[in-house]
Amino acid sequence: MAHKKGQGSVRNGRDSLPKRRGIKTYGGQAVTVGSILVTQCGTRYAPGRYVRRARNDSLFAMAVGKVYFDQGGKRVNILPADPTLTTV
Repeated sequence: MAHKKGQGSVRNGRDSLPKRRGIKTYGGQAVTVGSILVTQCGTRYAPGRYVRRARNDSLFAMAVGKVYFDQGGKRVNILPADPTLTTV
């Protein structure tokens, strides 16, 4: 009756992959329509001019232009490349 004792599985041997959230486009960088600006959980950064919030709280561009931040770096805006853009 000489047997090896069964080796149990490790309970804590798992780890989730990083989600890579954060700012994807910094101030002064050029963006196109639909570009992801910020990936976030909740509303850490607020959408400003020509920026909209997706269902997963990501922020994306609604116009072609350059990114700039205001309100102490908490609101993301787009300065449009086309000055005649008046929608949104």
